[in-house]
Amino acid sequence: MKRLVLISALGLFLSFVLVSCYEEIPNNPVRNKPPTTKIFLEPDSSISKQPSKINIHWTGDDPDGMILGFYFSFDGISWTFTTKNDSLFELKIGAVDTIYNFRVAAVDDDGNGKYDIQINQNNINFGPEPFTDLNNNSNWDNGEAYIDIGLIDPNPAILTLPIKNSAPVMSWNVLSSLPDTSLPAISFGWNVTDLDGDETITNIKIALNDTASAVFINGAIRTITLRTKDFENNIPLMDILIDGNPNNMAPVKLPGLMFNENNRFFVQAEDISGAKSGWITLPDSSHSWFVKKPKGKFLIVDNYKIVDDAASFYNAMMDSVGLPDKFDILDLQKANLPYLNTTFLETIKLYDAILWYTDNDPSLDVANVTVQNYLEAGGKMFLSMQFPQEIDLSQIQGFLPFIEADTSYYSATIGVNRTIGSADILQYPNLLTSRSFARVRSFKLTSVGVTPIYYFPNGELKGFIGFESSSKNIFFIGAPMQRINGIPGSVKNLLIKVFFSDFNLSP
Repeated sequence: MKRLVLISALGLFLSFVLVSCYEEIPNNPVRNKPPTTKIFLEPDSSISKQPSKINIHWTGDDPDGMILGFYFSFDGISWTFTTKNDSLFELKIGAVDTIYNFRVAAVDDDGNGKYDIQINQNNINFGPEPFTDLNNNSNWDNGEAYIDIGLIDPNPAILTLPIKNSAPVMSWNVLSSLPDTSLPAISFGWNVTDLDGDETITNIKIALNDTASAVFINGAIRTITLRTKDFENNIPLMDILIDGNPNNMAPVKLPGLMFNENNRFFVQAEDISGAKSGWITLPDSSHSWFVKKPKGKFLIVDNYKIVDDAASFYNAMMDSVGLPDKFDILDLQKANLPYLNTTFLETIKLYDAILWYTDNDPSLDVANVTVQNYLEAGGKMFLSMQFPQEIDLSQIQGFLPFIEADTSYYSATIGVNRTIGSADILQYPNLLTSRSFARVRSFKLTSVGVTPIYYFPNGELKGFIGFESSSKNIFFIGAPMQRINGIPGSVKNLLIKVFFSDFNLSP
């Protein structure tokens, strides 16, 4: 009997101990503590006025666990999760300087072991837990990896960023320079940057001679060509060709050009806030830029590098055919045109007809880019052109498509008193060499689109040295005309025939 009482007492004691132990466990739990966050800029950065591109750093500390990542926000409403400790931000500015309050909160790794479609902590909705959307349905599905968000710092670190708008900075493109003299077609190009992003540049302002008369063009434009054919107005409006493209003109025209006077071009950039770069100008104070008013419908392009009487000969010929003081001269060697191909094309398009003469080192690249474009715009062209000893015929076929491939004939020289016969003597005069000339080339021509005219009847060369398109908009002769005028008046009569009959132009 005593033994039973002892066992019962022992059982009651053990029960009391066990109950006491279980009652003490919830009274002293070890709770997870939230992490803390710090935020800072690079050591050499200033918080007073930052540019709109800024590198921000942050760090977190968890007293009882690991830092899983961070949430950051610029408005305290929309939060983004990252595992990184820094990022470069492009802070967009409005019309004025802007203040941003950047917040970042560390996250620990004590998650609940399941995917949460909303994380709400500290009266902040951080949105759904980040996950890998394998099927791109924008919803978390079983099997898709996710980040199990633990506790989030209840006191996010805050950095106030007053963002100062930076004004654009401009400079001239390396191709932008102005000759001392030009006709009313010229190109300009500039560089412009903005620390706030080049996309913040909203306007480019351009002006001729007076910035008070500036016009606005799109802020993305970097190259323009200006031209005008309004020769009746002493201060004409100029077309603005974007990137030199006549099919892409600005909706505004530029005033201010002064014919037969010195001119000056101005450009300035403006960003979304209204901040402006300084004006840059061409030409600078070291020289002037004189713009000639065209005298008439005809332009001589001097592409002759050999020193002889070519320039005076062609001047005299133009006078003799009834065009005194009705033509202009563009010397390609001296012109120094910026953006050569574009500016040259728009310059020759100011005229109805071009007489382009060369020695045997012509500007073939320019011819390939411009001749056909000029003809398609309605122009007429007379070419007196020679070629180098070694040449790829494709360099010529680009602007003289009537030449058959690999069918040219070459002679090192043609002597004096050599006849250049006309296949149509009633229309085109025979020619005779008065002086020898070197590196002579003739061609076999296609059967369509061209009229063969001049050849060597005495067999010096096969093929034809002179021909004209069937549409009568381009005439070619492969000889220097001042050296084939051995029959007095022959070159004059050829010019009259081509200019006023074939090209159907009037003096």
